[in-house]
Amino acid sequence: MKVPGNLNMKNMMKQAEKMKLEMDKLQEEAGNTLVESSSGGGMVKIIAKSKGEITSIIIEDEVLKSGDKAMIQDLIQAAINEVLDKGRENIKEEMSKAALSMGVPPGLL
Repeated sequence: MKVPGNLNMKNMMKQAEKMKLEMDKLQEEAGNTLVESSSGGGMVKIIAKSKGEITSIIIEDEVLKSGDKAMIQDLIQAAINEVLDKGRENIKEEMSKAALSMGVPPGLL
């Protein structure tokens, strides 16, 4: 089937598949980007991949010596929630940039 403008469906499908593969690759790369957050003035630090995989948890000795279990749990939870938010935002930004570079209108992906 021919489409007006000398484009045929087969070529359009090939281009769409190529774009999908590129976007999948970019999403994977963005997901592996490291993000970092901290809580308690840096007493607890979390490093994670943008896709949500925690790679490191650093807790300062001072916090552990306090023996305040509830506070430690709150600091860890706050840092994890922040790093997960940063990761999601990072992926969103990277995918938006990639979409724009491919000529896809903002918000379409």
